[in-house]
Amino acid sequence: MIKPNKYRDNTTATLNSGSVGKTVRVAGWVENIRDHGGIMFIDLRDHYGSVQITVQNESLLENVRREASVGISGKVVRRAPETFNPKIGTGEIEIVAETLDILGQVYENLPFEPSASKETNEETRLKYRFLDLRNKAVHDAVVLRSKLISFMRKQMDALGFLEMQTPILTASSPEGARDFLIPSRKHRGKFYALPQAPQIFKQLLMVSGFDRYYQIAPCFRDEDARADRTAGEFYQLDLEMAYATQDDVFDAGEAVISAAIEKFGGKNAFDNPAPFPRITFKEALLKYGTDKPDLRNPLFIIDVSDIFADSDFKPFAGKTVRAVRVPGMGVRSKTFFKNMEDFALSIGMKGLGYVKVDGDGAYLGPIDKFLTDGAREEIRARAGLKPDDALYFIADGSETRAAKFAGEIRAEVAARLGIIKKDGFAACWITDFPFYEEGDGGKPQFGHNPFSMPQGELDALNNKNPFDILAHQYDFVLNGTELASGAVRNHNAEVMVKAFEIAGFSEEDVKAKFGALYSAFKFGAPPHAGMAFGIDRLLMILSGEENVREVIAFPLNSNAQDVLLGAPGEASETQLRETHIKIR
Repeated sequence: MIKPNKYRDNTTATLNSGSVGKTVRVAGWVENIRDHGGIMFIDLRDHYGSVQITVQNESLLENVRREASVGISGKVVRRAPETFNPKIGTGEIEIVAETLDILGQVYENLPFEPSASKETNEETRLKYRFLDLRNKAVHDAVVLRSKLISFMRKQMDALGFLEMQTPILTASSPEGARDFLIPSRKHRGKFYALPQAPQIFKQLLMVSGFDRYYQIAPCFRDEDARADRTAGEFYQLDLEMAYATQDDVFDAGEAVISAAIEKFGGKNAFDNPAPFPRITFKEALLKYGTDKPDLRNPLFIIDVSDIFADSDFKPFAGKTVRAVRVPGMGVRSKTFFKNMEDFALSIGMKGLGYVKVDGDGAYLGPIDKFLTDGAREEIRARAGLKPDDALYFIADGSETRAAKFAGEIRAEVAARLGIIKKDGFAACWITDFPFYEEGDGGKPQFGHNPFSMPQGELDALNNKNPFDILAHQYDFVLNGTELASGAVRNHNAEVMVKAFEIAGFSEEDVKAKFGALYSAFKFGAPPHAGMAFGIDRLLMILSGEENVREVIAFPLNSNAQDVLLGAPGEASETQLRETHIKIR
């Protein structure tokens, strides 16, 4: 509710059929001016919605242009029933203008119509973002952002978490992405870094005796933009819990995310409500070909490598062979199969084999002649093949590539058939990530988060093959998008030193790069665990957008530029000298 002032005593949110007969003052932007044969109409838009203004005295419209900011006073009347507009909250009323004041004039031609801004190229939209944000869909996405963050805060408070803040100016940390560096004026040749995440600080807060922490945290990474990743900064709901297990984190995360989607997801509901399925990393790669599976896609992958181990068919013999059953696809045209083969070639596959099952259960297709009767029956049983089904085969000498290709075929064929449920939400946890992965020369390097606790702790680090060690690491995946990542943290200095030693870092390196954690872990560090939900990605999913920049008020463009304010820009010679920098 607004307090009346000289500009307005009502907004479009407070006007309704109960306002009929009242004289009101409203203010907003002229979205449209319409001439209906001697009577003029204005569609007036404010933050809350729009209302129709009837202008019987045309002189009131002198010098009024679309998108001008105006103040209007007049009497509220009921519209004729046949002219009701059910699409807007004020659709049963209109205001007959008595006065109109131009509060903010438009002096130049509009670069685009705000109502059609999403049809304009992105560079122009971002250059005039203040006009783009007047578009109802764009405006509503930013409003949703505010409401979601406010709701998340209330949920976290109710769960007993304490909101805290961590520094923005900090030290550079090798966390997987490039840092943004800030030169120091007072300390020549030294730099601050913007935090890639509050990782170290939130762990230190646990060591400091705080029990449950959260914040709406800005994170800064100098990465190239993607549809689901901004170039520069993003925000996450960051949480950490002392004396907590993986299950404790899952319970808290599921409570918040379930409530948020139930509130802001509209009529859509979870296909699988919480508790969400837990899928190991290994199982995800086998069954879905990705560690970010979209469970709205009903197709899954099976392993048939053993069936072809001694096959005479050279492209499959001794290879990793995966298969995807597609129910009812056997009746599709040759063109459909040819287009899928073209897609397979475009992603780096050497071909895409398949068999179809006819109405009598017989196999058809190019791969059938290479199958023995025993292989046919084993494949039928393992894949659950039925008449009119098709089965795609994906083979590669590398198990990693075979899994990736199978995942892409699974996703593409489902998209082309239109069998992915688009109006719902499906979530899962991915667990048990490898602690190490192969780096240069086959040497172990951290697979994900170096601050995770290895399963088996020091005993595993001392006695197991590094590539067999799993991490207490987990991701939360929603509709095929990695929405959150977290871990049971390492809180033991000995484990920390040994884990980094295997990855090629000495104890001195650990002290130099992570001295605060190294020191803190020697003073009674509690077991702790946490995670962080990507707010921008969640908003992208909730609002049905395909690009994360649509849910950020002032995003950088795809080339990491702020075309509205002109960043990055040049620094003056004085600024460079003050920070001891010379441009090479």
